[in-house]
Amino acid sequence: MVENPVAIVLNNPYTIDDLTGGTLPGHLAIIMDGNGRWAKQQGKLRIFGHENGVKAVRQTVENCAKIGIDYLTLYAFSTENWKRPKLEVETLMKLLVASLKKELKTLNDNNIKLNAIGNIDALPARAGKELKEVIEKTSGNTAMTLTLALSYGAREEIKNAVQQISTKVKNNIISPENIDEAVINNHLYTHNLPDVDLLIRTSGERRISNFLLWQIAYAELYFIDVFWPDFNEHHLVEAIINYQNRERRFGKTSEQLI
Repeated sequence: MVENPVAIVLNNPYTIDDLTGGTLPGHLAIIMDGNGRWAKQQGKLRIFGHENGVKAVRQTVENCAKIGIDYLTLYAFSTENWKRPKLEVETLMKLLVASLKKELKTLNDNNIKLNAIGNIDALPARAGKELKEVIEKTSGNTAMTLTLALSYGAREEIKNAVQQISTKVKNNIISPENIDEAVINNHLYTHNLPDVDLLIRTSGERRISNFLLWQIAYAELYFIDVFWPDFNEHHLVEAIINYQNRERRFGKTSEQLI
């Protein structure tokens, strides 16, 4: 269990204008949780929550771009999510295609590069095609890299990396004694991304759910009792200010950081 999880009640909501100083997280990752429960609270079907979750994605991406976040990674669909009811999975894939088409202009207008990690080949053909097209059409953008974790599972990612490295050892491409963190990093889906600085999870759940297990080794964890469709600018800024007020020691003592 995570020690001292953070639950925020915004009595005096922050805005982006309140971020006047302090170090920003270079890589922000978000577990977008609670769409289904949010819909249930409204007396609606789960898909209604997913549709409104897309609006929260758009707002969060635009706000991160305004703030100056370099890397934003969103947990959009896990390997375990394939076990959900067929209709829900099919609807989520249709939403993905529609959102990619709709948001291409917004991504380019904000100079945002799209990236994807996970078993992309497992996506339906149309979703995979649309994803690759948007990635290609935003490849020259430089302000922020938005990564969608799709059909993603950290254990599968690590397993694949071990298999690739093992094959290279077998073929005398890599010597076992030369396997270090850099070698492992280079065989992960995220080989072109830095480690995560801040991980946010919405909905009040306090777990990682097989997300970026290697990459969050020294990330600050932030849990908020708000379902994803309700996550907004105020919650995002509150999380970043909370991050800025933490002491990141990376194994050192406080005195060593002075």
